[in-house]
Amino acid sequence: MNALHFFLGMVGPWQVIIIVAIILLLFGGKKIPELMRGLGSGIKEFKDATKEDNAQQVTKKDTKDESKTE
Repeated sequence: MNALHFFLGMVGPWQVIIIVAIILLLFGGKKIPELMRGLGSGIKEFKDATKEDNAQQVTKKDTKDESKTE
């Protein structure tokens, strides 16, 4: 844990600028918006799937509770 904290503590503004510059050089300015769009849609799908799963679990729990009371 100390090693992780040590490395995360070393990231400053200059390191962030260098990382952003490297990403721009690797992917180019036109490709980055496409990557971010894909990342955003993936996160949205994940959230939708977790909401559906929670709704299904609540429905199953409610039907179990109703069958116990009858």
